[in-house]
Amino acid sequence: MDYGLIKTLHILSATLLFGTGLGTAYFMWSANRTRDVRVAATVARHVVRADWIFTLPTVIFQPISGIWLAQAAGYAWTGWIGFSLALYGIAGACWLPVVWLQMRMRDMATDADKHNRPLPGRYWRYARAWFWLGVPAFVAMVGVFFLMVLKSD
Repeated sequence: MDYGLIKTLHILSATLLFGTGLGTAYFMWSANRTRDVRVAATVARHVVRADWIFTLPTVIFQPISGIWLAQAAGYAWTGWIGFSLALYGIAGACWLPVVWLQMRMRDMATDADKHNRPLPGRYWRYARAWFWLGVPAFVAMVGVFFLMVLKSD
């Protein structure tokens, strides 16, 4: 395989992963702030869909392409690579429950909209957990980007 092509795809994938995560987080957070059931249901549906279409493939591709690139370049598995993998693991450990929470929030909001009811208290508890899980995931992904860009050869 061509190193330049894999590196380009790795960078594009990382950008898509980070951008989709940040974008969907912003829209979900904004929708929740409206406290409008219909808005919450619609946005949560799109956020979950975006995670399956964009985030999941990039989550899988990133470590595969990153490990391939590191091996092809002859990097040791210590230092910035080990630290970036650890940060990526932290982000992933936060993302998995976030996806679960988003799906439950989507279902609760859809049900509330269908039955013309307010969002239940459990929705708001999930929204708080969703938000706070996003904080370390965001910080970890910013760290991964810094390490990718500022890596020491």
